[in-house]
Amino acid sequence: MAKAQDFSTMMQDFLGAFPVDTKALEDAFKNQAALNEKFSQVALQAAEQSAEISSKWTKETLARVNDVTKAKQEPADYAKAMTDFASSNAEVAAENMAAFAEVAKKVQMETVELMMATGKTMQDDASKAVKKATDDVTAAAKKAGAAAK
Repeated sequence: MAKAQDFSTMMQDFLGAFPVDTKALEDAFKNQAALNEKFSQVALQAAEQSAEISSKWTKETLARVNDVTKAKQEPADYAKAMTDFASSNAEVAAENMAAFAEVAKKVQMETVELMMATGKTMQDDASKAVKKATDDVTAAAKKAGAAAK
């Protein structure tokens, strides 16, 4: 009777012939996690600042609405109150939109800085990996050449 092939051992031998640098994978995972944390911090900080701007804007608007809803002595005072409300509302809207634009600008700058730093880190890591692979292949070739003699 023929002996059954042990595929488990065969696969272990096959995979053992291709060494994997688990430290490189571990480092890549850690670097990715650190990058995600930095991007999350940028996004959370922007969300917090946007919420503060929105909250302040809402409070100011409600305070102005309160002034508009107060009873007036003359009918013309209602028209003036509405005109003043619309004017101040337009002014505050412009200020708040500029504040939102500053938040967006800051997020954009921080994101570009993170991407540039990540690109440089990836380039450095790739250079190190290529150098290590070259050194390993050279060492293996020397070893094979010495064994052949």
